[in-house]
Amino acid sequence: MRKDTQALAVECAVALSFNGLNYAVMMATPENLEDFAVGFSLSAGIVSGAAQILDVEVTTGDEDSMLVDITLNQRALHELKQSRRNLAGTSGCGLCGMEALEQALAPLAVVSGQDTAALPPVSQLQDLRGRFQQAQQYRKRRGAMHAALFVDACGTTKLCREDIGRHNALDKLLGACVRSGFNLAEGFVALTSRCSLELVQKALRLKVGTLISLSSPSDISVRWAQKYQLNLLHQPAQGPARIYSPLPLLNPSELNPSR
Repeated sequence: MRKDTQALAVECAVALSFNGLNYAVMMATPENLEDFAVGFSLSAGIVSGAAQILDVEVTTGDEDSMLVDITLNQRALHELKQSRRNLAGTSGCGLCGMEALEQALAPLAVVSGQDTAALPPVSQLQDLRGRFQQAQQYRKRRGAMHAALFVDACGTTKLCREDIGRHNALDKLLGACVRSGFNLAEGFVALTSRCSLELVQKALRLKVGTLISLSSPSDISVRWAQKYQLNLLHQPAQGPARIYSPLPLLNPSELNPSR
């Protein structure tokens, strides 16, 4: 038996606070934490726009922890305090029962009459795994990592963010896109992981037009994508992309080939 010298993915506890108020602790890869702070704040519905975030301060706790304090404007901070007060439980177990269900499955705000985004052309989905392999620099050094990509309407891979957690990788990417001024309604976001409801909800809150996963989505994520007019596709390792939303289901050959 030989000693393994392979570098491992870094994971630590990342404590998130808003204006000094403790909010959550996430196990995450301590890279691109400013992007993570912005993406998490928006995708969790804590703020309705990036302008409500005044500052992000990242500090090192100890070897196994990082501290991220997000400064909100007064309106966003007041709304956060109200939501925390309304959801406060009677014990230390956190949210329970109907409160937790209502929070997890709360309807999302949608723009009336909003058009469904155009589907990406087949050419942009070919060798999607190759795009990830080329973009995932951290994975090359540290091994298995989840990743999220943003590909613009011209088919150019603009951003990649990686993390040991799939939700974190998406939050980092969304935050980076917002900070860079990219229009998420155009082009597409791709994920290395399966697509669960939480990822669909995050994409919808950031007005992503098209979400593509390398693993099959869950049934509830498909229902929500169809309900809220999010293009949802699965790109298998072999064969054409499978379209789960919009309805009616299209043949993969009907992906917009002219763009």
